[in-house]
Amino acid sequence: MKKNMGTIDKTLRIIAGLILISLVFIGPQTPWGWIGLIPLVTGLINRCPVYVPFKCSTIKLDK
Repeated sequence: MKKNMGTIDKTLRIIAGLILISLVFIGPQTPWGWIGLIPLVTGLINRCPVYVPFKCSTIKLDK
């Protein structure tokens, strides 16, 4: 699978994932924070499987 995430998308996903995972340990301490693994992993590997069927990409193309 090709990379389909740009720098801003990647950064926002990693930050959101870390914030959600921190909720497991700090704050309400509910297991729902583990949902943050999804944006964290997709941000780290630069690939979003949801973008594929829609042929979407946030990578800027050089002209």
